[in-house]
Amino acid sequence: MSLTPRVFWAQRHEEVYLRVELIDAQNISVRVHENALKFSAQGHGAKGLNHYEFTLPFLLPVKPEVSAKSTQRQVNLTVRKERRGWWERLSGQERRPAFLVPDFDRWLEESDAELEIREEVPGKPHFAAEEKKKRLKRLRNQDNGFSVRTGFLFLYNLLQFLCFSWIFINMNVRLVVHGPDSLYDTFRSVSDVMFFCQIFAVVEVLNAAFGVVRTGVVPTLIQVVGRNFVLFILLGVLEEMQNRRVVFFVFYLWSAAEIFRYPFDMLGCLGVEWKVLTWLRYSAWIPLFPLGALAEAVAVVQSAPVLDEYHPPGVPLPAGMGGSLRLSRLLYVYLLLMLLGLIVNLRHLYKQRRRRFRSKRRKAN
Repeated sequence: MSLTPRVFWAQRHEEVYLRVELIDAQNISVRVHENALKFSAQGHGAKGLNHYEFTLPFLLPVKPEVSAKSTQRQVNLTVRKERRGWWERLSGQERRPAFLVPDFDRWLEESDAELEIREEVPGKPHFAAEEKKKRLKRLRNQDNGFSVRTGFLFLYNLLQFLCFSWIFINMNVRLVVHGPDSLYDTFRSVSDVMFFCQIFAVVEVLNAAFGVVRTGVVPTLIQVVGRNFVLFILLGVLEEMQNRRVVFFVFYLWSAAEIFRYPFDMLGCLGVEWKVLTWLRYSAWIPLFPLGALAEAVAVVQSAPVLDEYHPPGVPLPAGMGGSLRLSRLLYVYLLLMLLGLIVNLRHLYKQRRRRFRSKRRKAN
């Protein structure tokens, strides 16, 4: 079954404007055949990085030439009408296709479009047209599907950014004030906020699974499950682990990575991009992610003897096998799974970085 991107549309008397919601689109193919527009491309849509396509039959004849312009976040298409006029709807089908929605950024009624033409006199400011654009943007913000989603993502990223920033600053201040002694008191100082952050991070898995954000479900699931296992099982249950120095390094590296990721995603909800923050978002993980995984692995290894002491009988084996399996052995199996998960996530992050900066180089050229 082919995947369909979300398509926004608007019209003028002579043209139809389409905006295909596809990030970093590649291998774009657009053509008009038998008065229907056929589109296909590779990019990040509602279902992550995939191949997307759609066919859109027009209500009235159009010219075969299509103007296509790809940006980092979308693909803009302009189709010229065969005859000047105003269409009552875009599609030749009586029912509107599910993927097609009005583009309120460019939407005008027929009378407003006529007024826009009359007002386009060189050297005169278009006050009425600007007012109409502002009004249409307000209408767009009343589109609940858009505003609720964007508002939710903005608040989520803001809250996570504030929490991880508090953890990061708290740990640095305590390190300066108390010196090396603060390394042994990290869990007591910041664990409550870290518990909150990691419980709340489950939302990211749901967002990826239901297409709220365009990212892979598997890498997100690996990171959230891996961190929660270390935090809630190894550190939360085994009290002897809470006073170890490794807790400081685990929490420090986690928070150091997130204080770049969350503000980047937060500003992305507003359409704002800072070059320095973008570079940090797609580059800081190169040292921080492997070091964080190494700190988690050290925590797992140090937990093994503590776990044996905490639960000495182990897990009973079937009668035919006899004896029992120590829980520490399961931790070493988990280490292998951690290594596989690390490879998957590093590959995912590398592809994200390459795709991001390659698209910027294309735009610069």
